[in-house]
Amino acid sequence: MAENNQLHATVSWAGDSNFIGRSGSGHAVVFDSNKDNGVAPTPMEMLLMSAGACSSVDVVSILQKAKQQVTHCRVVLSGERVDSVPRVFDKIHLHFEVTGFNVSEKHVERAVNLSAEKYCSVSIMLQKAMTVTHSFTVIPSELQPQG
Repeated sequence: MAENNQLHATVSWAGDSNFIGRSGSGHAVVFDSNKDNGVAPTPMEMLLMSAGACSSVDVVSILQKAKQQVTHCRVVLSGERVDSVPRVFDKIHLHFEVTGFNVSEKHVERAVNLSAEKYCSVSIMLQKAMTVTHSFTVIPSELQPQG
């Protein structure tokens, strides 16, 4: 496999239930395995947020390329986990809330579908192991974006 197809990272125990992940690109993130009183997201929460971040990047980029005047994009994520160990996700849902000036629902639908089916590596990888669904809402904005 070519070197540019590889990603590298480390995760080190930082005491208690905390771990620090460091990406090969030099960024750090804190994980906490204590879901009740933790100081950071759990690894499963991080996985859920990774799907949302990956898809959001795609959706915003596609809408911008389509000259849609997006002022805000938020994805609300929900993940259902099985009751047995390991407590894997069996369903994840991503609901996009796209705010903008004269934003076309057809463009948002297209952007969400392209992300889900073609571009979002995280979501597409997760689809091989579970059900991943997507929906969206367009929220009109009275303000036209700058630029």
